[in-house]
Amino acid sequence: MRILLVVSAFNSLSQRVFCHLRDRGETVGVAFAITDDQLQEETNNFVPDIIIAPFLKKKIPESIWSTVPTFIVHPGIAGDRGAHALDWAVLNGSSEWGVTLLRADGEYDAGDIYAHGTFSMPRRSKASIYRQETTTLAVELIDALLEAVNNPAFEPMSQQQHTLKGSAHRAMTQSDRRIDWENDTTGEILVKIRSADSHPGVLDSLLGVECTLYGAHPEGRLRGGIKEILAKREGAICLGTKDGAIWISHLKERHQPSIKLPATYVLKDRLKGVREDRLPLFVDPLMETFKEITYVQRDEVGYLGFDFHNGAMASHQCIRLKYAFDHLKQNDIKVLVLMGGEEFFSNGIHLNIMEDSKKADEDGWSNIHSMNEVVKSILLCEEILTVSALKCNAGAGGVFLALASDRVVAHEGVVLNPHYQTLGLHGSEYWTYTLPPRVGEETAQALVSECLPISAVHAKQIGLIDAVLSEERSKYTDELHEYCTSLYQDEELYYELLDAKRHKINRTSYPEDLQHHREAELEAMYPSFYDPQSEFNRLRKSFVYKLCPIQTPSYLKGDSYA
Repeated sequence: MRILLVVSAFNSLSQRVFCHLRDRGETVGVAFAITDDQLQEETNNFVPDIIIAPFLKKKIPESIWSTVPTFIVHPGIAGDRGAHALDWAVLNGSSEWGVTLLRADGEYDAGDIYAHGTFSMPRRSKASIYRQETTTLAVELIDALLEAVNNPAFEPMSQQQHTLKGSAHRAMTQSDRRIDWENDTTGEILVKIRSADSHPGVLDSLLGVECTLYGAHPEGRLRGGIKEILAKREGAICLGTKDGAIWISHLKERHQPSIKLPATYVLKDRLKGVREDRLPLFVDPLMETFKEITYVQRDEVGYLGFDFHNGAMASHQCIRLKYAFDHLKQNDIKVLVLMGGEEFFSNGIHLNIMEDSKKADEDGWSNIHSMNEVVKSILLCEEILTVSALKCNAGAGGVFLALASDRVVAHEGVVLNPHYQTLGLHGSEYWTYTLPPRVGEETAQALVSECLPISAVHAKQIGLIDAVLSEERSKYTDELHEYCTSLYQDEELYYELLDAKRHKINRTSYPEDLQHHREAELEAMYPSFYDPQSEFNRLRKSFVYKLCPIQTPSYLKGDSYA
């Protein structure tokens, strides 16, 4: 079947749907909904059997939906209509939410229902629920949709003829989320900010700066006056509430143009005198505070978490992660697992901080080197076996950070973007050393040049990763631990694997081989950072400022698949 995905942005849900449909064997193309004429032309060129819109902010023209069966993925329960469906569900504390697949017609969210389902609503941010529960259910429902459209006897559900759970609602405004610092509890503030992550944030004013707030974390120990800035830590700030305290990790100034940055980068000198409340290099993941690097040990397996906002890793974060890794590999463990974060495993260097810098070239170059140092530490680890465990998506340098480990596993819903060229970069992180031995030279070149996302299932098929685990959270944790313990329960096999790794690392040529790959990668990267007119500098600006695309990227229109 020829399926065209019509999108406003090729976001996490769109990429998951794209990968899933291609894994099914469907022919899939993507068209950005920029103008009606452009969309009509791209639809005509692709000649789809059906259209699916996983993420769309505007109406599809009648000339398209009246001639090609067109279906909208709505992130709400059956009967829910209107913008910001998931925002309202989080803000209202809904215990159950869902996804509905609607046939497009002339009215928003009013078409016949072809598939719908629900899930129990977790107490997390909107962005987290969208990337995980919503996306997982949407993919299941798309399978049901394809079965329905191929079944002549199928009868869709008319919204006018059935009593549905959902209701029509208006678009959410900033006044709906406004924080009443004098009267709102910590829990209520958390919910308001979580209903706006990662867009549009909650509008507020801090130290005279009008900005939107993101990345809320409860604080279990610090206390102070209401809205008083009690402390700062690794870019975040802690604010007092009427019954506790809350950390805000990121801010975005209201003036335009502006980008989302760590809170201390926005408030700068206004924070003079605010104390730095430091944590140890890593802490228990259950500690109630803002934390980025965590560690927990189970049996003889150590789990190292690094939860960096949106998976972006600045120089100082890379350095701390390297120190944590170097310390923990000396622990009394046999396997050390790199866990990544709760929303992303890693997406490589921190483009927003680079864009904000007055010396963007030097800071970006430093960031690349610091990422390389983390990868080098993992590659040269001869004390224990290492595993990268991807329970969330990874992109660019984050994928190749994962490949530095001895084993790489991912849950079945993970999407990988093992390439850099959409940002005009050659890439580093020793990818030229780690990728070809896993997938072969031809496939390696296809992955980095075609710039397409791939599923964990496909990544396993081509040898990019070693195992696919269950997408269900509780099962994933158990399966991961079982996988890791299996690496050392057969003691003879464990030391055979470890000895083979040590032999490779201790070869006379090994350090030279690594250095050769690193230098060649950096030589190719250098102009991207230091030439003001480089493609990277132009594309980075478009990416961080989220500028609307002027055309559908050509690499999303083809049928090739590595």
